[in-house]
Amino acid sequence: MHSDETDRSRRFAETTGPHRVQMESWISCAPFEKHLQMEILEAKDGNAVLTMPFFLQLAQGGGLMHGGALASLADTAVVMAIKSILPPQTHFATISMQSKFLYPVKEGVVTARARVEPFEERTLQGSATVFNQEERAVMEFISVFKIARDAQIRGVTFAS
Repeated sequence: MHSDETDRSRRFAETTGPHRVQMESWISCAPFEKHLQMEILEAKDGNAVLTMPFFLQLAQGGGLMHGGALASLADTAVVMAIKSILPPQTHFATISMQSKFLYPVKEGVVTARARVEPFEERTLQGSATVFNQEERAVMEFISVFKIARDAQIRGVTFAS
């Protein structure tokens, strides 16, 4: 192995996983969501509202909010809507997502409003709309989630 590769491997040896995660509660932000500074305003009855500020680190090369950041917010909003109707520690995951970008985000705080409904056995379908700070829709998002057969989450603990 080349010395640069060895240095890189050594530098990331402690940070690339596997990771054990301690969550504050069932409906709370995971490390990635905290990194993006998402905030859960509401999550109940299959609906959720989350916000995220547009900091420079979330900009793409043209200075607009990166589409991946917007998709992460929308996906997380749907996740929180799902968590609001499933028993704690139910293991589920996104199996597909589709986003339609409607308007660029140049500044401010974006808000995702999501809802979810059962679709088929062990499958949930969610949707979210992301709004800019002027309440203009900037993205529409649709996703499908699957509940695992072995529904207990492993390697994650919840404080409450």
